[in-house]
Amino acid sequence: MDNLKKRVDALQNEVKKTAEKISLDQLEVEQKNLLAQMQKSDFWQDAQKAQEISKREAALNSRVAPWKELQKEVDDLLELVNIGDTKITEELEEQLSTLNSQLSALMRDLRFSGPFDDHDVILSIYAGAGGTDAQDWAQMLLRMYLRWAESHPSTSLRAGKLKVEVLEQSSGEEAGIKSATVKISGGDFLYGKLAGEHGVHRLVRLSPFNADHLRQTSFAKVEVMPAIDKPSEVQLDEKDLKIDVFRAGGHGGQSINTTDSAVRVTHIPTGITTSIQNERSQLQNKETALGILRSKLIQLQLEQHAENLSQLKGPSQSAQWGNQIRSYVLHPYKQVKDNRTGFESTEPDKILDGNLDPLIDACLEKL
Repeated sequence: MDNLKKRVDALQNEVKKTAEKISLDQLEVEQKNLLAQMQKSDFWQDAQKAQEISKREAALNSRVAPWKELQKEVDDLLELVNIGDTKITEELEEQLSTLNSQLSALMRDLRFSGPFDDHDVILSIYAGAGGTDAQDWAQMLLRMYLRWAESHPSTSLRAGKLKVEVLEQSSGEEAGIKSATVKISGGDFLYGKLAGEHGVHRLVRLSPFNADHLRQTSFAKVEVMPAIDKPSEVQLDEKDLKIDVFRAGGHGGQSINTTDSAVRVTHIPTGITTSIQNERSQLQNKETALGILRSKLIQLQLEQHAENLSQLKGPSQSAQWGNQIRSYVLHPYKQVKDNRTGFESTEPDKILDGNLDPLIDACLEKL
C-alpha cells in the first residue's frame, strides 16, 4: 500500500505541475467569464461576436474540463489509498492505471503549440499524374478524410461529429475528381492534427480503368491549411488582388448557372489563385474565395518561415509535385508507408476507410 501511495502522490504532483505549466486556473477563469457573457439576455444581439465568444468558450471548456476532472479523480483516489483498505488494492491499482492513461492522452494534446494548431482546417485535394486513375485516387483520398471526420466527435457546444463543408469540387471526365476543397471544423487542434497530411500521396494498384488491368501509379496533392475565419488575422491589400467573375457551370442541366456568380481571386505577388462557384451569390463566393486565399497564404508563410506576407515568393512547383510523403500500395502487396516517419501498416484498407490516427500520432511524435 505504501508503494501505491507513492505512485498516486507522484501522479498528483505531475498533474499539478502540468496544470500550472498550462495556466489551467487562468484558462478556467477566462472560460467562466465567457460563459457569464453568454448567459446575458442581450448576448445574441451581435450574432457574429456571439458566435466567436461561443466558439472560444467551447474550445476552452474542452481544454479545461478534462484536466479538472482528472485532478478530482486523482484526489479521490488518494483519499481511498490513505484509508489503507488492502481489500481493494487491486481495484485501486486499476484506477491508477486508468488515470495514468488519461494523463498521457492529455499530455499528447500539449504537443499542439503552433500559432494555428487550434484552428479549423481547409483541406484541398488535387489529382496529379496518372490520368483517370489519379482523379479516382483524389476521390479516394477525399473519402478517407471525410470518413476520418465522421469518426471523431465534435467538441463544440452541439453534440455530434466534426462538421465537414464542401467548398468546391470539380468532377473528373470519366471518374473521380479533379479537385475538391472542404472545411473541417468543430474539433480540438484540427490543424495541428492534420497538418502532417500536407503533401503528395502516391497510390500503386491494378488499374480499374485500363483494359489490360495493369499496375498503375497515381499521384494526388493534399493541401492542409488553417482556416482563417477572421480577416484581421491576414491583412490583404486590395492592390495585390485580381478578382474575376465568370459564369458557373457543371456538366449541364439544372446545375448550369445563368449569372456570373463564380469568382476567381488571384494574389498577384505570389500567383496563388482560388476559385469558388458553389454558391449562387457572387458575394458569398467572393468571401469564401478570400477566406481560402488567406488560409493558403498562412500555410505558405509557415512553409517558407516568412515573418510577413511581403516576403512570400509564391509556391514552388517542385514542392507541389515533388517526392511523395506517403505511399499506399494495394498490389502486388498491401502496405502504407510514410516516408517521413517510417510508419508502416499492412492494412491500407483500414487507413483508406478513415483510420488515420496512427499515422497522425506517428507524425506528431516524429516531426
